[in-house]
Amino acid sequence: MNYSSPQNKYEYAKQRVEKLKGFYWHLSIYLLFIPVFLWLNYVSNTSFPWALFPIIGWGIGLIGHAADTYEWNPFFGKDWEKRKIEEFMREDS
Repeated sequence: MNYSSPQNKYEYAKQRVEKLKGFYWHLSIYLLFIPVFLWLNYVSNTSFPWALFPIIGWGIGLIGHAADTYEWNPFFGKDWEKRKIEEFMREDS
C-alpha cells in the first residue's frame, strides 16, 4: 500500500486503531475471566486444576492476537518476504 497520500495514511492509521481496540477488548475480557475460571475450579471441589487449561489456551490465542496487532512475527522478520521473493527470482534466472 502506498502511504504517501494523506488519505492512505489515514486509512492505515484507522485500521491500526481498530486492531488495537480489538486487542484491548480481548485482553480485558481475558483478565476478567481468569478469576472466574479460578473461582469455578475452587467451588467444583476437585483437586485437579482444570482451570489452567482454558486460561493457558486462551492466553495462547491472546498472544497470537497481540502478534497480529503489533505486527510481530518471530519466524518471518519484516524483510523475510522481500528476501525470499528476491531469492526465488535469482534462482529462476
